[in-house]
Amino acid sequence: MSDSEPILNIETTGDVTVVSFGTASICGISGVDELAGELRDYISNEQPKKMVVDFEGVRFFSSQVLGMLVDAWRRLKDYDGRVLISGINPQLSRVFKITNLDRIFEFYPDKSSAVEALNSD
Repeated sequence: MSDSEPILNIETTGDVTVVSFGTASICGISGVDELAGELRDYISNEQPKKMVVDFEGVRFFSSQVLGMLVDAWRRLKDYDGRVLISGINPQLSRVFKITNLDRIFEFYPDKSSAVEALNSD
């Protein structure tokens, strides 16, 4: 993990939390575990009801990232929160389909359309 730019970026605009990544490749057990821990801590402390996970610029991620996303989805679901996925490329989109995770997540072409969808609730 680089000290110069954070790998996990969490911003809140209004009541929507946007999670994005400062790297094109998210892999390595210790790196993903660190990201998952940061995200878990944020969710536990802030309890966001609306979250967008934006994969714009991400070309590859390991299977542990799927586990991190499911964990976030379950935690938000406990208090009727929603997690949307945005900016995912076609190759990564196939991973969601193969694992049937496309059934629990909603996908949007970009961050702004996902945020708009959450704000229209």
